[in-house]
Amino acid sequence: MWQSSPPGSIYDYIRVASFSIGADGLIEQWSRRAAGLFGMAADEAIGRDPVEAFMPIELRSDGHRRVGEILDGKEWTGLVPFRMPGEGGAHGLAEVYVMPSETARGERAALCIVVDVRALRRIETDLAASQAIFGQSPFGFVLFGTDFTVVRANQRFATVFGGAADDHRGRTVDDYLPAPEAERLGATLKRVLETGESVTDLQLVGPTPGGTGRRHWSMNLYRVHSGAGRPVGVAGLATDVTRRHIAAREAASARRNLALLNEASARIGNSLDLETTARELLDVAVPGFCDLAAVDLYQGLLTGEEAAPGSWAPPHRESGGGSAELRRVAHASAVADALPTAVAGSGPPSPDDLPPALGSVHRFPFGSPCAVALRSGRVEDVPGDDMGFVQSTLAVPMVAHDTVVGLVQFSRTKGSEPFGERDRALATELAARAAVCIDNARLYRREHERALILQRSLLPPGDPEAAGLDIACRYLPGNAATEVGGDWFDVIELPGHRTALVVGDVMGRGLRAAVAMGELRTAVRTLALLDLEPAEVLSALDEVARGLGSPGGGERSEGLGGSGGAQWPSRAAQRSREADLSEVYLATCVYAVYDPVTRRCTFANAGHMPPAVVEPGRPARLIDVPPGMPLGVGGEPFEEVEVELAENALLTLYTDGLVESRDQTLDEGLDALRTVLTGPQMALEDACDFVLSTLDTRHGEDDIALLMARIQGLPGEAVGDWTLPREPRSVGRARELARSQLMAWDLDDLVDTTELLVSELVTNALRYGEGEIRLRLLRDRTLVCEVWDAGLVQPRRRRARDTDEGGRGLQLVGLLSAAWGSRRTPRGKTVWFELALPDGEPAAELSVEQLLSMY
Repeated sequence: MWQSSPPGSIYDYIRVASFSIGADGLIEQWSRRAAGLFGMAADEAIGRDPVEAFMPIELRSDGHRRVGEILDGKEWTGLVPFRMPGEGGAHGLAEVYVMPSETARGERAALCIVVDVRALRRIETDLAASQAIFGQSPFGFVLFGTDFTVVRANQRFATVFGGAADDHRGRTVDDYLPAPEAERLGATLKRVLETGESVTDLQLVGPTPGGTGRRHWSMNLYRVHSGAGRPVGVAGLATDVTRRHIAAREAASARRNLALLNEASARIGNSLDLETTARELLDVAVPGFCDLAAVDLYQGLLTGEEAAPGSWAPPHRESGGGSAELRRVAHASAVADALPTAVAGSGPPSPDDLPPALGSVHRFPFGSPCAVALRSGRVEDVPGDDMGFVQSTLAVPMVAHDTVVGLVQFSRTKGSEPFGERDRALATELAARAAVCIDNARLYRREHERALILQRSLLPPGDPEAAGLDIACRYLPGNAATEVGGDWFDVIELPGHRTALVVGDVMGRGLRAAVAMGELRTAVRTLALLDLEPAEVLSALDEVARGLGSPGGGERSEGLGGSGGAQWPSRAAQRSREADLSEVYLATCVYAVYDPVTRRCTFANAGHMPPAVVEPGRPARLIDVPPGMPLGVGGEPFEEVEVELAENALLTLYTDGLVESRDQTLDEGLDALRTVLTGPQMALEDACDFVLSTLDTRHGEDDIALLMARIQGLPGEAVGDWTLPREPRSVGRARELARSQLMAWDLDDLVDTTELLVSELVTNALRYGEGEIRLRLLRDRTLVCEVWDAGLVQPRRRRARDTDEGGRGLQLVGLLSAAWGSRRTPRGKTVWFELALPDGEPAAELSVEQLLSMY
């Protein structure tokens, strides 16, 4: 079959030329390739002596000799230098193969085949380079033909896939790769061959021959052409990138772990609730780290037991076995058909083997991996379930400050990558971070409960009650974290059915202010029981406040040291003084005493907000009480203001948190308060809520204390008031008046006791007092009897001697009454006693010891 040699064939590169020499030694025929090689057309070459035409002068004599030998019938092959016309006289080198021939007449001639040595050397170099690149390449090199079978493979490729390089000829991609990967590579080869577009970094995965491991390759593919430009196949350069893939996977895992830890730092611990913190841990871990997870915390931790570190550790086998009680507080699943309890599975789930449900209390068996993890504080592996759902589980103890607070279980299902060492380290870190947050939440809850106990102990329990007053109160701490602050209110019962109303505000916030408030509140109660006037109470309280901030409890001094005149204080003394100043307790307080008989209220103010009052049918107004200096400043006396309040009037005492904020001035807040109080009349509890919800209090910026009292007053029929002359018969008259009043009040059971005690008090007033005598009986929740006189000498209870005929009256008063005492008045003193109203049961009789104690 004849066909023309396409352009770019091997002959184009070799440049084979031919010419013939006749019997006369001259050129007879000249091929076109000879014309191209020597740069001389046929009409120029034919008939010329080749030696004279092409060889240098110095070689012509030898050339003639060689031509003569050839014409004598000798074959010859050799290198012949020649002069290349048209190249400036440059010499070339030709490899000439001379074959003797004969003409038609029997004459000897020669056929010469000529190849340019330069072309041969280039071909040899290209072949050597190609062979070096192909054979010595450290990468697997394979050439696929147009039928996608292997045409040639280098030794590196054979080393990976076995056998010699020639053994791979004729193989296909199916011989090297699993079906999915082979199909993908075959489609890529076809596309490269058809389009000529190369493909770089084609990732392929497959096993090595005779091995079980998975290898990763990166393959570059490009189409190969012949010299004429015809596609002859696809070349592939394969690189084993398994190590790079492993490194990239480890780097990705490290980045994922860092991202998880970063997310854990941001999302775990945002709440101080134990259960919420556990759920935050699982929100981070599922599905980013595992498929299933559950958290169990020790029951003692959740119930707030004051346990020492390590006391939550599980008991020994001999003490009953198993761990201490735990409660499942959270679980999460990223698998739609997974049970939340599949985490701790150790076989097919049965009713007895199912892991604990959310919220249930349970124990782990003594020898279980979970119990071992709790005892040892180390991560333990939990076997997968027999049903093949859970592949692997990590039981990770939650350790905070060397104390195990619970256990978290991370699980991965079948199809997920099993846990590795890096995963164990990450699981430990996640559990540790959550454990610290949970322990902080536990400590916060403990301190919070203590703070609440402190705060509740410092405020009146329940709804305070007072004679002639309907009272409602509210306390809102500004510190939402501890719910304690420095504001306080109090309702103190005073003799004569009077009531002291107190509202105060220690400057500062938090537990420190609450402690100072407690000290001041205790001092107020102590001073109130002395029945001092409001101004006197605040003066004494000011002394107490000034003593709170100094180390010794007394007044602070600022001596400058040295005896030679004023000197600068030493640095240590200045630091000490700064420390003292930092402990200064300043407080504001309003103290009011209300008398339900007269409906008069006496106020004294120590730098506090003015009281507000709303009388029926009138707008709210602020009571003008001179605002003295805050408690703790000292040096200024306090003034009193007495105000008569109308029946059903509403008295409001409050702290500045109710009326002052960053967004409004104090005057604006007071105007808003008056407007709110002037609103429609409603039940007192509702009025408290209405004030707090209507005013823009900006709760959280400052503490708020609110005390509201509805003025009722004692009705006239509940009061008996008489004036007696200073004479002996007034004792009997006092008994008669008391008897008549008690009979009118249907208090017959109290007549005998009241007569006896009234007789004792009036007798003492005649014997030791001055001026006329005033007897007053008050009936409210108790019966109060008061005897007034102008004497200033306070009665003193003493123990009478056996020979004394008197001195036992006050002992008798103390034994028979619920309470008794005396107080100063502007014009003398008042001695009083109080009796409980009968409840239908007979009164208790005095014991022999009580009667004998008077003698």
